[in-house]
Amino acid sequence: MRIQKVFLLFISLLALSFNSRANTPEPDEKLLYKVVNGDSLYLHVFKPMKSVEPTAAIVFFFGGGWNGGRPQQFYQQSEYLASRGILAISAEYRIKTVHGTTPFDCVEDGKSAIRWVRQHAKSLHVDPNKIVASGGSAGGHVALCTALVEGHENPNENLAISSVPNAVVGYNPVFDTTEKGYGAAKVKGRETEISPAHLVREQLPPMLNFHGREDTTVPFENAERFTSLMKKAGNQCKLVAVENVGHGFFNGSFFRKGNGDKYFNLCMYNTDLFLKELGYLKGAPTIKPQ
Repeated sequence: MRIQKVFLLFISLLALSFNSRANTPEPDEKLLYKVVNGDSLYLHVFKPMKSVEPTAAIVFFFGGGWNGGRPQQFYQQSEYLASRGILAISAEYRIKTVHGTTPFDCVEDGKSAIRWVRQHAKSLHVDPNKIVASGGSAGGHVALCTALVEGHENPNENLAISSVPNAVVGYNPVFDTTEKGYGAAKVKGRETEISPAHLVREQLPPMLNFHGREDTTVPFENAERFTSLMKKAGNQCKLVAVENVGHGFFNGSFFRKGNGDKYFNLCMYNTDLFLKELGYLKGAPTIKPQ
């Protein structure tokens, strides 16, 4: 009897372990998009159900101050949006702690990722005119820069193919790399070269940004100022101000254990609506803001 109970307990634990793994977001494949200085960079791809028409695509860039981070940060977001019918990608890019690089290299890699997706749109079954750049914190900065920064392209790529996305979604991104924002010491002497707030002009892609009012890493003022500058230039730019939260609030329970999904749901619900407004998704969101 004792042996039987132990066996049943073992089977139960095995089943729980299997279910836990089964509910863990994992990409369908990883595609090499860039080799630079001997370093290989991959796109972690979450595929939607096959459709007759090419789908839109969204490329996420993880946060970490351009120093660290990993693509798993946006696995949960990618899984959700893929379930809604969009090709979702969490991209690798070079970071200082691994590759000894600077924020300028991060921007170049972001541009390379957008260009690669557009160049391979046919094989990915995506519409090359419906590519969204997205990311959080420093990764949000990379996403913004793919739309705003001119130059910083990899000369070994086909520069006839645009690296500019058709829309941008940022989760507490870095808007200003001067002393008024975040990261001035990391771009010393070149503070405004890749500073989104200093590069706003007319005819930029539509943008949606989320920011916590209590953010002490990237001041909320930066988000308000950037939004105002975008609108004054005649661009579509919406800011979702989230009360009583600081930096990194958008992370879901998969990446931040014990975090809960309250703000993840809020961000994904509004992201879903934004993409639907652009014609990149159809139907109602399958997630509800708490």
